[in-house]
Amino acid sequence: MPGALAGKIALVSGAARGIGRAVALKLARGGCDIAANYYNSAGEAETLCAEIRALGRRAIAIQGSVGIPDSVDEMFTEFRKHFNRLDILVSNAASGVLKPTVEMTLKHWRWCMETNALALNLLIQRGLPLMSAGARVIAMSSLGAQRAMPGYGFIGASKAALESLVRALAQELGPRGIRVNTVSAGVVDTDALAYFPNREELLANFAQRAPAGPVLTPEDVAGAVYLLCLPEAGMINGHTLVVDGGFAISG
Repeated sequence: MPGALAGKIALVSGAARGIGRAVALKLARGGCDIAANYYNSAGEAETLCAEIRALGRRAIAIQGSVGIPDSVDEMFTEFRKHFNRLDILVSNAASGVLKPTVEMTLKHWRWCMETNALALNLLIQRGLPLMSAGARVIAMSSLGAQRAMPGYGFIGASKAALESLVRALAQELGPRGIRVNTVSAGVVDTDALAYFPNREELLANFAQRAPAGPVLTPEDVAGAVYLLCLPEAGMINGHTLVVDGGFAISG
């Protein structure tokens, strides 16, 4: 039986690991062909693509740094060799520095902002000629956009900027039939979380406070992305969908 997204073409940035990988697989199982962007995880990206092809979908791995305009140009040059349209764009790749805000430099600021916020605009600018009414854009954010977290100052600021950018893009692209939304994830135990010095504390706090359950998985987050891509979500636009099991409302 065809999936709900059968025949759609999706580009997922930062797809080799963690949430990005889960999103790519979820969309592929829903019927999408996948362009999986990666930065320095070529082997993992190719493994992902092999899994997607085993599902009967097309899949390609595209290397690129999403915060650098020339690199995004090269990504779309490669994308166009395989696909002639773009139905779903998931801006998931993220990076940053975990240290006190007062110790940060201009280089750190630019790194966070370019990779975590500017990247969405670069991807949309290059992808827009391939998109038509019904297309979906999903940006991945985090609770740090709204909450103060130790060592997360610049990353949190970049995620807040990302959510604001999503609202502006939703307003601009809405008349074209393109929907732009954010999925904001709670504490997910991915490779990225291993870089947090307080990883164990974050996981324990989440497990204690999230009323829907102690563990949030990449697949949970991918499910929210999938929902926003369905035709039934056509009137959801400029929204930040929080996926945290109720953590943020629990004190």
